[in-house]
Amino acid sequence: MTTTTTLPAAVEGTARHGLPHALQAMRAIVLRELLKFSQQTGRLVSALVRPLLWLAVFAAGFRNVFGVAIVEPYDTYIPYDVYIVPGLVGMVLLFNGMQSSLAMVYDREMGLMRLLLTAPLPRAWLLFSKLCATALLSVLQALAFVVVAALIGTDLPMFTWAGLHALVALMAGALMLGALGLLLSVYVKQLENFAGTMNFVIFPMYFMSTALYPLWKLQESGAEWVYQLARFNPFTHAVEWLRFALYGKDPGWAPWVVLGCGTAFFVLACWGYDPQRGFGGLAKRGGGPP
Repeated sequence: MTTTTTLPAAVEGTARHGLPHALQAMRAIVLRELLKFSQQTGRLVSALVRPLLWLAVFAAGFRNVFGVAIVEPYDTYIPYDVYIVPGLVGMVLLFNGMQSSLAMVYDREMGLMRLLLTAPLPRAWLLFSKLCATALLSVLQALAFVVVAALIGTDLPMFTWAGLHALVALMAGALMLGALGLLLSVYVKQLENFAGTMNFVIFPMYFMSTALYPLWKLQESGAEWVYQLARFNPFTHAVEWLRFALYGKDPGWAPWVVLGCGTAFFVLACWGYDPQRGFGGLAKRGGGPP
């Protein structure tokens, strides 16, 4: 079994084992995650309730207090609930990506990850299949939230030709945040440590971004250090790519930042899951896979 985790080696190994075999393995992994998700109705409800509370309560309270000026990508003044929806979609992607990280830690403790990664396929391909399953679930939950948001009266140009570009941005953001969750699962050794670790990832990423307020507001208020952190936050670029795509505008560097960070997160995760480096630290304690 090849243990090299670089992407070229994964492609070479996939070709050696046969593309149909590799695709069958991906299909099995994705279907397993979909089946598991279909049996967890509370997971979907919680994924929708969290952003809907922000939309129905927080955005409603600031609807007329926090006005958004005419800046790109908007051609007119918009209410705050319209501005906040791309950020709330990003919240759905972020939380599901982190929840997938929790599931990876759980599967590793139960031995399921060890069993999966001993399959006769490149390790990077198996991890990529897990990432695709996570991203698919993230996109489905995000689309469900968009539909519910539209039903309660939020005006979004999602169901237009620009919506196709927005769907690409949505999938890219889901892959990036899923890859981040995959990377975190390498270093979170126990379930008990997960909550504390997530507090240092989810909340800084979300609040130090353009999900709730535009960058110029941060700079205008004098919060220069928050402004700089938000500028370099990859979550900001995922939200802005989606925001600009919805209105058919050029997102600038955002797609390159999202795709570049997603690739870097995934490569580092593959490197961390290499058994020669301890399978996320397990082998150092004598518990690595064969």
